[in-house]
Amino acid sequence: MDGATQAAPLSADLVQVEETILGGTTARRNETVIARGAGCWLYDTAGRGYLDLTSSQGIAMLGHSHPALSAAIAEQAQTLIACPNFLYNDQRARFAGKLAGVLPPHLQHLFLANSGAEAIDGAIKFARLTTGRTRMIAFRSSFHGRTVGALSLTWEKKYREPFQPLLDVIHLPYNDLAKVEAALDDTIAAVFVEPVQGEGGVNIGEIDFLQGLQQLCRERGALLVIDEIQTGFGRTGTWFGFEHAGLQPDIICLAKGLGGGFPMGAFAYTDAVQAKLYPGAHGSTFGGNPLAAAAGIAAIDTYRRDHLIERSAAMGEVLLGRLREELADVPVVREVRGLGLMVGIELRQKPGPYLKTLMEEHGVIALPAGTNVLRLLPPLIISEEEIEIGVEAIARTLGK
Repeated sequence: MDGATQAAPLSADLVQVEETILGGTTARRNETVIARGAGCWLYDTAGRGYLDLTSSQGIAMLGHSHPALSAAIAEQAQTLIACPNFLYNDQRARFAGKLAGVLPPHLQHLFLANSGAEAIDGAIKFARLTTGRTRMIAFRSSFHGRTVGALSLTWEKKYREPFQPLLDVIHLPYNDLAKVEAALDDTIAAVFVEPVQGEGGVNIGEIDFLQGLQQLCRERGALLVIDEIQTGFGRTGTWFGFEHAGLQPDIICLAKGLGGGFPMGAFAYTDAVQAKLYPGAHGSTFGGNPLAAAAGIAAIDTYRRDHLIERSAAMGEVLLGRLREELADVPVVREVRGLGLMVGIELRQKPGPYLKTLMEEHGVIALPAGTNVLRLLPPLIISEEEIEIGVEAIARTLGK
């Protein structure tokens, strides 16, 4: 049931606490207070259910409170939570082996971090260390995070400009290889690219463009760094987004689905990058802690056991097909595009009012992207029935 008939409470005291103590950097959509989750559904303090077509911003790939993930975290929490990296740890080693087992053979070295932005910052450091160069190329409409290093690569000026000067990054048009060819000289340490730009509007990287980037990097001594933070672990219907173009990147950055929703990040890199490292080149107090490692093991095991990567591809076709059918004649819709369970509905105006109506009147949660895109990132466990609930709600909302 979607529970959309019951009014959500204001929960004024809880809202006031968050706004007073935690407010300032996040604009909330309304005064709903979420208290629990199960599968593809979130529930507020009054018990009203919301179909979560965002996976909580792309992280809850297994849905909310997945039994295998919850059990692994609970068991490990009673065994060992923290272990410093200067000591070996059983769970960390097991997780590293599990993750290496789903990575390409040329990416068998890992650094374990706590978030996507940390993974990007680490990749920046390793690229500069490996090449001896300092400048980087990223792309317009890209989003790589909000730490100083990741922010330097992120395109949106409203995020970057208040914090200038940042690192030396050239931002070029996405899917325009000629511009990269003209700019990639012997000062460039790395090219950072998302195989699908999520925050930027669900813009899909053209295969010729991505393959051309790899070729240019090989020819000119720069590293190709693929940001798989949102596209990794089945989001696009393959384990990693770069597989659609048959790439062999030098570094890939991971987070979101890595722990099935538990906060963690990582980046994987080649023998050539590993050869440049030394003790103290990078570090993380919490990275690779046993609790996160246990979550990561459970997540990877579940992706494999339940065939969720293949399921993402199949359910993605269902979702795209139904959206295109229902929205074909809706005037506000310009295009429906996507890859796997990563879908963008490009509108002729900003999506904000539609997102608010979708949640408040229909009990369905979606995301904005770019300037005029409504973005869907549902859990990989979503059913056809839940897809139908979401599509019908979106069609009613956009058809008004």
